[in-house]
Amino acid sequence: MGKYFHKPGPELRDRVPPGQHLASGFPVLTYGQTPAVYPEDWTLTISGLAESQVFRWDQVMALPQTDFTADFHCVTTWSKLDVTWQGIAIPDLMAQITLDPRAAHVMVHCYGGYTTNLTLEDFSRPQNFLAHTLDGKPLPPAHGGPMRVVVPHLYAWKSAKWISGLEFLADPELGFWERNGYHHQGDPWAEERYSDR
Repeated sequence: MGKYFHKPGPELRDRVPPGQHLASGFPVLTYGQTPAVYPEDWTLTISGLAESQVFRWDQVMALPQTDFTADFHCVTTWSKLDVTWQGIAIPDLMAQITLDPRAAHVMVHCYGGYTTNLTLEDFSRPQNFLAHTLDGKPLPPAHGGPMRVVVPHLYAWKSAKWISGLEFLADPELGFWERNGYHHQGDPWAEERYSDR
């Protein structure tokens, strides 16, 4: 592990899930190329079992802005505690979206083609947010800027970088890593790293 990762002490057993090590920095893990997306070009498309609409950057930034401090757990066995973000709470975003009553799942779409799936219940938690600021600075492209989802209670592949759309579904569909063997939910406390289905 060396100087970059260390085993958490027993005093952190309530914050660090099983099998995780603490990162001294904030590692960057990305499948594929980092897309170049600028706020003036960024949009968020709402589709599926919801009233179709497209949010521009200025529309999302006009929603209530909130500071968040959350722990971040990567499936590759590292965790970073007390990450500070600023963004829009998912319930504040959802208040702008008209859902069909049949909607029970969400497919998150991203610039670059990445997708990840969540239940609507997991997605809509008040602790989740769209992040545009990290440690007081605009979110860097390598960490998902200009806008990403953060879902602190699940492994970080569910916290999709470069979000571009939300597709609401009645039935579950699998996103990129879920189709490639990762667990459908990804609860770090249950070590749901890989699918057994």
